[in-house]
Amino acid sequence: MTGRRETLSSVPLSVYLVLALTIFCIGLFGALTKRNTVIVLISIELMLNAANLNLVAFSKYGVNPSITGQVFSLFTIAIAAAEVAVGLAILISLYRNRKTVNIDEMDLLKK
Repeated sequence: MTGRRETLSSVPLSVYLVLALTIFCIGLFGALTKRNTVIVLISIELMLNAANLNLVAFSKYGVNPSITGQVFSLFTIAIAAAEVAVGLAILISLYRNRKTVNIDEMDLLKK
């Protein structure tokens, strides 16, 4: 077994960056064009996951590879979970008052 070479990873950094860019663009498109509040929250989560993918990729392939990008990614996931909980609580409260999840109908603070 001394003649075999083991490769750790054959996926270059550019593949991760293109994937993160694609996921971020899908999330941005959904957040800007959709009127359903649940879809907008999911789109924001997609954008946060694209940022997490960039953090982990640069953590692995950066100038000084370390675990800091992965730690920041875990903090981002925890903050995203709290954001979803608060967002869904506000959405349920507004749905009980307005009977809709359409973003255009949610102008409760304007009146």
